[in-house]
Amino acid sequence: MSTRTFRITVRGVFDGLSDGQRAELLADAAEHDILRAAFTREGHLSYDVAARSAFTFRFEDSGEEEEDILAASERAEEAAKTWLTERGYGYKNLRSQAEDLSQAPLSKRQRRAASRNTP
Repeated sequence: MSTRTFRITVRGVFDGLSDGQRAELLADAAEHDILRAAFTREGHLSYDVAARSAFTFRFEDSGEEEEDILAASERAEEAAKTWLTERGYGYKNLRSQAEDLSQAPLSKRQRRAASRNTP
């Protein structure tokens, strides 16, 4: 059985931030810029708190079965909640979206390469 790779996006909104917390987030904004966003095992947080209070965590996980994506989504949401709670950041409207990359459609370039390799 092959291993499936999952990409999980957890979105939410900061809630009830103090002036100090907002200043902390602004000070660390460069490392959480959307242009540096990546799907990682630990999860990557991106936000632009100067523009809006929304944030996004990106996680990469894996599993053997299609159903493993549900457990991966739960782990991602729990990791996001833990990160926020440990730092004292309030949040609301937490939701996740997961994608099984084995089910993702091939890009035009990938289809072309696959057709060249088929006898």
